[in-house]
Amino acid sequence: MAGADPSALREPVTAETEPAPSSRGVLRNGRRLRQVAAIDIGTNSTHLLVAAVDPSLRTFSIELAEKSTTRLGERDPESGKLTDAAMARALETLRRFRDLASSHQVEQVVTAATSAVREAPNGREFLQKVKDELDLEVDLVSGPEEARLIYLGVLSGMPFGDRPHLLLDIGGGSTELILADGRDARALTSTRVGAVRLQRDFVKHDPMPAQRRAFLQAFIQGSLEPAVDKVRRRIKPGETPVMVATSGTAMAIGALAASEEERPPLKLHGYRISRQRLDRVVEKLVEMSPEQRRSLAPINDRRAEIIVPGALILQTTMQMLAVQELVLSERALREGLIVDWMLRHGLLEDRFSFQSSIRQRTVIHQVQRFAVNQLRAERVASHALSLYDATRGRLHRDEGPGRDLLWAAAMLHTCGQHINLSAYHKHSWYLIRHGELLGYSEAEHLMVAAIARYHRRSLPKKRHEAWQALQSRANRATVSEMALLLRLAAALDRRPEPVVASIQAKVTGHELQLGLIPERVNQNISLEQWSLESCASVLRDITGLNLTVTVQQ
Repeated sequence: MAGADPSALREPVTAETEPAPSSRGVLRNGRRLRQVAAIDIGTNSTHLLVAAVDPSLRTFSIELAEKSTTRLGERDPESGKLTDAAMARALETLRRFRDLASSHQVEQVVTAATSAVREAPNGREFLQKVKDELDLEVDLVSGPEEARLIYLGVLSGMPFGDRPHLLLDIGGGSTELILADGRDARALTSTRVGAVRLQRDFVKHDPMPAQRRAFLQAFIQGSLEPAVDKVRRRIKPGETPVMVATSGTAMAIGALAASEEERPPLKLHGYRISRQRLDRVVEKLVEMSPEQRRSLAPINDRRAEIIVPGALILQTTMQMLAVQELVLSERALREGLIVDWMLRHGLLEDRFSFQSSIRQRTVIHQVQRFAVNQLRAERVASHALSLYDATRGRLHRDEGPGRDLLWAAAMLHTCGQHINLSAYHKHSWYLIRHGELLGYSEAEHLMVAAIARYHRRSLPKKRHEAWQALQSRANRATVSEMALLLRLAAALDRRPEPVVASIQAKVTGHELQLGLIPERVNQNISLEQWSLESCASVLRDITGLNLTVTVQQ
């Protein structure tokens, strides 16, 4: 499977035929969005995701996410068949999910069943029952196909850059280990070890005796060896892959680790866990009884029963691959179903173009979501980046990463205006902070929000929530520098129509000289000149530089 083109592999079956072009999508804010649903029938849980696909932006946003613990993996111990009770739970959930999807006017439902159904002797009978009773076509995906869809899902929400990534998805019945980069999957593996399967087959006493735990770890290691060996062979010399973990098990462990933080992150997507911290969390979980685990806020009743085997899979995989840190991804198979649907319907040219522009797409999506005037935002962003490039080493010491954060903040700095015009910068901070910025780490997300917060009015104060949320002194310094550049650029945004074509910036001695070049010869831009000059005191307080503004005709 290494090097396979995902778009060339088997396509998940859809529940409806393609509608006529004139009927595609729903209108929202003058834009036609195509609503699509994805259902993932897993061993422990069944998930529904409803996505709004923007054909022009070639991205999607999640409108609805639902989960039900259907426990299909609790099969008959003698025959291995799906039990009547498990099938009844799944059918009830699928009926509800189908009706929810229909209420969102979806044009298609893409449905995939994984380990529990594909291994059960009566799995295909169950899928026929779903077809007969609910008119839902379900694709029974293979292990490698499941891994491919997980790859597409993670790819849709996390920038890979130039480094390969090891993706680990711990399901109820199987574990997928994938080696991939932004262009392709090098290795797609699926192993028949999962949290539900191991709980059923190995955990007779809970907490587990030390000897039983050692036996289970040895079994996990032996089961994963072929997949780990395959992945290792395809890591090139000198490469250090990033490990990404996804699944309910990984998220629950991440939530436990994050609860130890002085300021826990709002979202777990992109959260990093060191191997040392993971080991501490696993040791804590192994020693607890199921009742004690249920008392932990991030763990529900069902997860409390199966989290120890899942945690041991995660821990053992990190040890086998000698990985010291992992990153959490909230996106996985169901999002992969949406990306695959987009690829097959010509809404994405290829995976790499989608991957390489995740940050830009997510920012533009938020621009449109909050009804920001995109043309004006782009002008401010252009001026901000021009100032960044011209004043490197003088107004800022940033070596590159801050430039992208400045662009994002510039595009979104006015998103709070529809809430309160006079204090919109505070509302912009809140909206950005609590919105979805795919491809940005938690720290970067906080910095984008803070740059927008401090582009006007008062400078940062220790008591400000936006300032306290920043994770390091270096991050605060970057925010302060980028916010100053955005303040200067935003000062030129005084009128609906553009009047300043470009800015020439030069630092001489203790003076910042800004030359404004009008859009038209002899154009009056005294308003913009005055607005820039009003930033002089802030510039002096931050940098010690005096400001001179001239108009160059």
